[in-house]
Amino acid sequence: MTALLDAGLAALHSLLQHWQVALVGAAFLVGVVLYAVPRERSLRELLFDYGLFLLFGMFALVGVWLYFARDTAYFRDLLSKYGLAVLFAIFVLEGAMLLYFAPSESLVPIAVVMMGHSLSEYAAIIAVSVVGATVGQYLLFLVAKRGGRERLLRKRWFRVSEDRLSTFDHWFERWGPLAVPVSNSLLFTRGMLTVPAGFAEMDDRRFVLLSALGTLSFEVILAALTLGVLQLT
Repeated sequence: MTALLDAGLAALHSLLQHWQVALVGAAFLVGVVLYAVPRERSLRELLFDYGLFLLFGMFALVGVWLYFARDTAYFRDLLSKYGLAVLFAIFVLEGAMLLYFAPSESLVPIAVVMMGHSLSEYAAIIAVSVVGATVGQYLLFLVAKRGGRERLLRKRWFRVSEDRLSTFDHWFERWGPLAVPVSNSLLFTRGMLTVPAGFAEMDDRRFVLLSALGTLSFEVILAALTLGVLQLT
């Protein structure tokens, strides 16, 4: 948590130093949100549903600008200090099914290439990824469990159609809790059983354990494949 706080403060410092970039990025992101959402939404609802997108979007824009504006050594120094904390935050978004701007299957391979140089670093990348994704999935699980189906489907940030959600409901009805780790271990179905598990009011601890096990197997396989490809090249 301390590392994540340090990363946030460093990103905030960069935003203040490069306020012109942040201002342009913020104006763009706010414009997109205001254009995309219904006019009757209150400011409180907008901040609750889209605040994270705006915050991480501004940080991402500044990060991209720093990558192209500063030398490679500077960027790698930032990665060594804050890379794992940023990876954790990204995986929280991925677990909560809010990561629309990058395929989740690419996250660990990119992290291994950019931040992995030893067995301990590879293990740290996998551990942070599993914990972050599990936290995100658990948050979405709680929203589904406490809010219910109709309320979740009304949320604009929830991009799963009712027909597709019904398909995953049937999976959970057929296979039960076992569907959670299995779906997390497969391409293109990661996190999809989180919401049906919440609707079924699955036990919290059981969900967290099974979710983490499925994510662990998936990320270990991705990391191993990435290292295998790197050794061949």
